[in-house]
Amino acid sequence: MTDGRCPSCGKPLPVRAGGGRGRVSKYCSPACRQKAYRERQQPAAGAAVPDLIADIEQRVRRLAPQLPEAFYTDVTDLASTVGRLRRIAQLARDAAVTENVTEKPPENVTADAVTEETEDSVTDGAVTESGEDDEVTAAVRAGDEWDFAGLVEPYRHELQVHCYRMVGSYDDAEDMVQETFLRAWNRRDAFEGRSTFRAWLYRIATNVCLDFLRRNQRRPQRYEPVPGMDNGAAEPPARVTWLQPYPDAMLEDVASTDVEPERAAVSRETMELVFLAAIQHLPPRQRAVLILRDVLGWPAADTAEQLDMSVASVNSALQRARPALRRHLPERRSDWTMPSRPTSEEREILQRYMDAADQADAAVVAELLSEDVVLTMPPNPFWFVGRDAMMAFIKPSIDPASPHFQGTWKHLPTFANRLPAAAGYLRRPGTTVYRAQVLDVLRIEGGRIVEITSFEPHLFPAFGLPLTL
Repeated sequence: MTDGRCPSCGKPLPVRAGGGRGRVSKYCSPACRQKAYRERQQPAAGAAVPDLIADIEQRVRRLAPQLPEAFYTDVTDLASTVGRLRRIAQLARDAAVTENVTEKPPENVTADAVTEETEDSVTDGAVTESGEDDEVTAAVRAGDEWDFAGLVEPYRHELQVHCYRMVGSYDDAEDMVQETFLRAWNRRDAFEGRSTFRAWLYRIATNVCLDFLRRNQRRPQRYEPVPGMDNGAAEPPARVTWLQPYPDAMLEDVASTDVEPERAAVSRETMELVFLAAIQHLPPRQRAVLILRDVLGWPAADTAEQLDMSVASVNSALQRARPALRRHLPERRSDWTMPSRPTSEEREILQRYMDAADQADAAVVAELLSEDVVLTMPPNPFWFVGRDAMMAFIKPSIDPASPHFQGTWKHLPTFANRLPAAAGYLRRPGTTVYRAQVLDVLRIEGGRIVEITSFEPHLFPAFGLPLTL
C-alpha cells in the first residue's frame, strides 16, 4: 500500500525499527495477514462448485477458434478451471466413499494428527494465533462433502509444495495431499476453530509425511562407478533416487498472493533441486522442524504445537539440522538470495543449450559447461563429473556416424524448481515422431552450466508439455 496503511484493517503500518533493510510488511499484524489470506483463498461455504460451473460456462461461450493465440490461452485457462472442479469432485467422491465404509484405525505412527491446541497461540508471526470464524468452522464440521471439498481445494498447491519438500517426490506429494484431505474429512469433528483451518491442515499434512517417511526408510546414497563408463575422476555425487522436479507454473498459485509467508514458501533458494536433495539427508523430524521454522517462518511455539514437541526440543532439532543441511549444499553456493525466477542470462544460456543440442553441436554444448559440471539422472545409476567425462558420453549419441547414435533432438523450454529446464524429444532413426525423452534441469553459475539433473519424461503432462511432437 502506498499510503502506509494496512489493507485489511486500515491502521497505519509499523515502521521498521532502525530503518533496516528487507521486505516491508503489507499488513499491520499476523492476524490481518491471516484474515487477508482467508478472504483470498476460501470461498463461501457451498459456493465453490456452483461458481466454478458458472465460470466454466462463461469461458466456453467466450471461446473464439478464429484467433489461434487467444484461443490457446482461453482453452488453457478453461482446462485449469475444469481441473480444479475435477479435483473437488474427486475429493467429494472419496469423502462419500469413506463415509459409507466402516472406519479402520488409522495406520499412523505419529500422534493424533488432527487434534487442536488447547489454547490459542499469540506469538507474533504465528499461523495459529487468530483462530477461525464460526462460518468456516461450521462448514468444516457440517459433514457436507461438496462444502468440505470446496473449502480445502484452495490450499492444495501450497500443501503439495510443503509435502514435496518433506518427501522430495512430486508423485508422492500428490498422494500425501489427498491423504491429508481424507484424514481431515474423517476427523472433521475435531476442528473447533481455535486454530486457523490452514494451520490445522498443515499439521495433518506434516504428520501424513512423517508417517510416510517412517514406513519408507529412504536414505540418500552415493553413486557408484558404472562398469565400462568414464564417470570422471571426482568423488561421486549423492544419489537421491526418488527426487523429482516440480513445475514452476504450479508455484504461481502460491506465490501470487500478497501474503508474505506464502511468497517466501516458494522462494527460489528453498525450491532448487540442490536444496531439495540436501534436505533429504535430514532425519524426518529434523526435516519437518527446519521446513516449518526456516522455510515457512513459523515461531518455535507453533512448530512445537504442530509436531507435539517441546519448544526446547524444537530449538535443539533446528540447531542440529542447520549445519547438517549446510554440509550437503554446494560449497560455492554461499549466496541464497537469488532472484525468484531465472534471469535473462539463464534464459539465454538455456536457449543456446537447446539450440546446440538440436543441431548436434557438441562444441557449443561443451562451451556452455563448467569444467567441473555434474550430471545425474535420478532414478537411474548414470552420472558424470567434469566436462570431459560428460562430453565423452554425449558425443557418440549425437554423431550419426557412431554406432551409439540415438537420433535427432528437439527441445522445448520450461522451468522447474525456479530453474531453467529443457524438455527433450528424440526422433529415433527410421521414425517420424519426436517422443518425450528427458527433462534437463540446469543450474547455472557465473555464466556456465554447473549442474544438470536429467529426469525421465513421465511428468511432462504436469509441466503442460506434450508427450510427442
